[in-house]
Amino acid sequence: TMQAPAGVRKQLYGTGGEDGESLPAGTESSQPARVALIDAAGRVRARYRDLSGPEQERIISDMNRLQAGQVEVPERLFETRIQLAARAERQQQTAEELTVFHDFRLTDGLPASGITFRHHIVADAGKDYEAAHYDHGNGLAVADVDGDGLVDLYFLTQAGSNELWRNLGGGRFENITETAGVSLADRISVSAAFGDIDNDGDADLFVTTVRFGNVLFLNDGTGGFRDITEEAGVGHTGHSSGAVFFDYDRDGLLDLFVTNVGQYTTGEMRHTTTEAVRGTPLEYSYYEAHSDAFAGHLQAEQRNERSILYHNLGEGRFADVTEAMNIVDTGWSGDATPLDANGDGWIDLYVLNMQGHDEYYENVEGQRFEKKSAERFPATPWGSMGARVFDYNGDGRFDLFLTDMHSDMSTEVGAPLEKLKATMNWPPRLVQSGQFNPQPGRTSIYGNALFQAAEDGRFSDVSDATGAENYWPWGLSTGDLNADGWEDVFITASMNYPFRYGINSLLLNVEGQRFHDSEFLLGVEPRPDGQLVVPWFELDSSGDDAPHRLTQERQLSGKRVVWSAAGSRSSVMIDLDGDGDLDILTSEFNTRPQLLLSNLSQQKPELSWLKIQLQGTQSNRDGLGAVVRVHIGERVLSQVYDGCSGYLSHSLFPLYFGLGGAREADRIEVVWPSGQQQTLDGPHAAGQTLNIEEPATSTDSEPAP
Repeated sequence: TMQAPAGVRKQLYGTGGEDGESLPAGTESSQPARVALIDAAGRVRARYRDLSGPEQERIISDMNRLQAGQVEVPERLFETRIQLAARAERQQQTAEELTVFHDFRLTDGLPASGITFRHHIVADAGKDYEAAHYDHGNGLAVADVDGDGLVDLYFLTQAGSNELWRNLGGGRFENITETAGVSLADRISVSAAFGDIDNDGDADLFVTTVRFGNVLFLNDGTGGFRDITEEAGVGHTGHSSGAVFFDYDRDGLLDLFVTNVGQYTTGEMRHTTTEAVRGTPLEYSYYEAHSDAFAGHLQAEQRNERSILYHNLGEGRFADVTEAMNIVDTGWSGDATPLDANGDGWIDLYVLNMQGHDEYYENVEGQRFEKKSAERFPATPWGSMGARVFDYNGDGRFDLFLTDMHSDMSTEVGAPLEKLKATMNWPPRLVQSGQFNPQPGRTSIYGNALFQAAEDGRFSDVSDATGAENYWPWGLSTGDLNADGWEDVFITASMNYPFRYGINSLLLNVEGQRFHDSEFLLGVEPRPDGQLVVPWFELDSSGDDAPHRLTQERQLSGKRVVWSAAGSRSSVMIDLDGDGDLDILTSEFNTRPQLLLSNLSQQKPELSWLKIQLQGTQSNRDGLGAVVRVHIGERVLSQVYDGCSGYLSHSLFPLYFGLGGAREADRIEVVWPSGQQQTLDGPHAAGQTLNIEEPATSTDSEPAP
């Protein structure tokens, strides 16, 4: 069954070969057909032969006529459903070949969670669409804000209020936004980062915005927050995007790096309301986008906006040390990730450029940064969006997975070619302009990149060989979803209005050799109720919207609701319901989030895992930057705790290690950001959370109970 907008149902029938024919209301037919159009009352209104191109046009026309001009169905809806069905069939056919455990499902936990948050977009991403960076949406961040041991959720939106949801346990949450004081309803938010800036044991919060000033909140320890932006000195007003906390000089205080995209808005501020089709209208203000926003990097002198490195001075104060530390990055940078590429213990920084080449900045013992992109990375993606550092192949070295969406704007890539995208011949119009290429000799990767680390600190791209490609990707999260000791990958995707639907990809790690597309096997796709489209805006084509592009192009009249493809932006993999397996939370664009709960613990009663909570003493209190290695027989499971949880998202939560078939870990090693090395001899029984405190000196110690 395929669900349609506004009560119209489309239902697939058995095989048949007759031409479709439109039928009067309530008429039945004995002619075999593969597709029938059924109204809200359950009456067959038309039958069709198949979902081929000509029949799709008839179906769309009939649906719009049936709705008396009230619904505008996306033109590519049926084509997309055919592609999804084919992809699902391929995954089912290859399931028998999949050697890793996959006999579990992720199911919709949102209705029972109590979460009612809904994301709202600005008009430039909807009815008054401009191809601009507003369509990049928002991140989400998670942390235990009130110290009860449960991870709470912070959702961001463009219009309306951000929302903080307290974890009640068992997959239930309550809205504490008002008492926490973190709504920021008067701003257009983008990303959030949790980090303990004053080492007092609670999660403070930094939020980036578009031209309304970034905000730093200090946590009082109970989940109440106070705005300290002015005294902290971090209230940059511009086109900010991602933010990451890391301790670049190893002084035990978290520093802050903020990426700025570039000036994609004009000086015109607009005051308006959200669309009524998405709930009660909300008043908001925003700066209108440039009509040529995605060509802004070609006007570097007028539009570039450098990213900012803040040094934590202590006592809640920061200083802009961008120039002093030689990390002046003027690319159109959407996000960044800490990465110790050369393994010297000083955390470097990889900065993603959504409209050009990425840059890798090597940390020279906390004294300065040096560009070493070409030395470490032979090529980088053109148009990177999300990044994740993890050891995908279990060799103890940390690899780098990058999602690349903007190269997808260069040409149309159909579903059958998504996995082969990087091998295509790409047109040069977006990616080879010497006007904005700061290093013309550098080459680009067109598609995702999975950089495998070598012993010498150099990286090579193995994305095609491992199956790491997909279409319209935003960010990614990693985690061991089946608890077999190998980290898997979840990639959010889709471009929303006016583009087609793009699936969220779930890549199961096949013992470090390759990734297996598994979103249909595990229940990530199709979405709950098969929903591919959501209401976007209402169009009064016979009234105020007569000049609208859609009215003119499609010769529309009357009032109608325009629907758009659904789409995710950010995600995080954590154990949301406390049952010992990893779940997935997403931030969606212009609709409600997805909360996908795993039943792995029920399907695999012998499930083995460890969670590790770090507490720094000489290092920053969160332990951000620490490397943890869990020894199980001959295997060593390695993770770096960097807080990067998804696109535009920086979070604090325990590290999760799946132990495979082992019932205990033999030994745990921690290398702290301070340089301290700690060994905790086992056995450490599976199924528990270990709280590990950094010792005052480099000696063996045991975890706190």
